[in-house]
Amino acid sequence: MKDDVKVIAQTADATQADAGLLGIVGAIMLGAILLFSAGFAQATVMHDSSHDMRHALAFPCH
Repeated sequence: MKDDVKVIAQTADATQADAGLLGIVGAIMLGAILLFSAGFAQATVMHDSSHDMRHALAFPCH
């Protein structure tokens, strides 16, 4: 019976570690995508998209 509890605990620890690693990898990939998409986009494209987003959220910008 104790061996079953150890296996379940080890499985739970491995699952939590995998979830943490997945979160780290996901954050790195999201950051890289944002960095490179903003870095290679033209200034007018970035301005227009942020301007449209402000209007969509009803945020006064002018």
